Amino acid sequence: MIWSLLKVVLFVAVVAGLTFGASILVDTGGGIRIAAAGYEFTLGPLQAVITLLALMLVIWVVMKIIGLLVATLRFLNGDETAISRYFDRDRQRKGYQALSDGFLALASGEGRLALMRAQRAEKYLESPELTTLLIAQAAEAAGDGKRATEAYKKLLAEDSTRFVGIRGLMHQKLAEGDGETALKLAEKAFALKPKHAETQDILLKLQSERADWKGARATLGAKLKTGGLTKDVFRRRDAVLALQEAKGIMDETATVEAREAAIEANRKSPDLIPAAVMAARSLIAKGDRKGATRVVKKAWEGIPHPDLSAVFAEIEPDETPDARIKRFKPLIARHPEHDETRLLQAEMLIAAEDFPAARRALGDMVDRHPTQRALALMAAIERGEGSDEAVVRGWLSKALVAPRGPQWCCDKCQAIHAEWHPICDNCGGFDTLSWREPQENTAQSARGAELLPLMVQPPAKPAPDPAQDPDIIDLAAVARRAD
Repeated sequence: MIWSLLKVVLFVAVVAGLTFGASILVDTGGGIRIAAAGYEFTLGPLQAVITLLALMLVIWVVMKIIGLLVATLRFLNGDETAISRYFDRDRQRKGYQALSDGFLALASGEGRLALMRAQRAEKYLESPELTTLLIAQAAEAAGDGKRATEAYKKLLAEDSTRFVGIRGLMHQKLAEGDGETALKLAEKAFALKPKHAETQDILLKLQSERADWKGARATLGAKLKTGGLTKDVFRRRDAVLALQEAKGIMDETATVEAREAAIEANRKSPDLIPAAVMAARSLIAKGDRKGATRVVKKAWEGIPHPDLSAVFAEIEPDETPDARIKRFKPLIARHPEHDETRLLQAEMLIAAEDFPAARRALGDMVDRHPTQRALALMAAIERGEGSDEAVVRGWLSKALVAPRGPQWCCDKCQAIHAEWHPICDNCGGFDTLSWREPQENTAQSARGAELLPLMVQPPAKPAPDPAQDPDIIDLAAVARRAD
């Protein structure tokens, strides 16, 4: 309100000042006399002022016309002018509109339309980092892989777009199944941006698939530094990679390095069963039985596993069944109620021919959790106690169709594996296998029919030493490994 009032007052004051000045000029005597070409003009003061203003206006108009002519000549010559800037702004407007329409079409899944808009944007704009990328992505969406490859290769020319180009080519090679080329591109992308999470994951997966465990451990370390992994997950996965690196070294017969790597893997993750088994066997080979015992006991605390009990038996391979039962007591005492512990104890008691104790060790497992292994052990107990052959065969018939029990299952795709691997053979997941009951555990053992003749053969009297008779040992061991 006050500002509006001030503007009105200022306008009135200006008008009053101009009126006052004009009246003074009118009242002033004299004037200006102009003589030119035989003509004479006499102008009063006010007329002189008006003529001067008109002359200035004419000169300004003439200068603008001359400037327009000069700008036109410069425009025709290719120089930057106001005219060229006008046309540039128009081109930019059309280009950005086409670019916007292209991104919207790409987001809508209209690959062909997005490619057309991208080509139009490329025509109007001088921004290859935008238009070329849109062309590449639109070409991929439209199924034109060749055009997409050409666009990604163009992005390699500039430092600012090189990573995007490499990443695009890497995904193309992954889609084509060319893992070797994809690995090389992933390494280049990782060198450009070592903190890029997606590149780290892809590189780690490709390195693991090609058994480049040393490189995979370096990539895993980069993920830890950039905050992509917690320390606990890093230690677990680094132990997995260290274990695989140890296996690779062992395949090359460099046993000393293999033992060291296996022990390192077990130290980083004592609950990693394959690492514990490999470390224990390495220590056994070195003659360090106490060290092997500590490794197995430490891993057994995490989860009882048949592979751990097998390697624990290898520490003293020539001991009698009674001595073995005595040596296994500290191990059994760590998880006395666990099903694996019960099965292990029943196996050793069967080997020692203490069948009533073996029955007590199994307890209610054949009713509560009837697995192939538990039912096979029950058949062995019945046979050892002299039960009728029909009873033994009845238990074995149940074992052939019973669930297999815990197995190595992928937590991602639920695929079942006979042995532990760092990468799931089915879905490619890294460190996704865990020892547990599969979701569908009623599948019949594919090898059950082959095992039946072996399991039903009556033992000779007196019973031989289980360490010397593979038939007796395999009764439990085979049932355990029927999967």
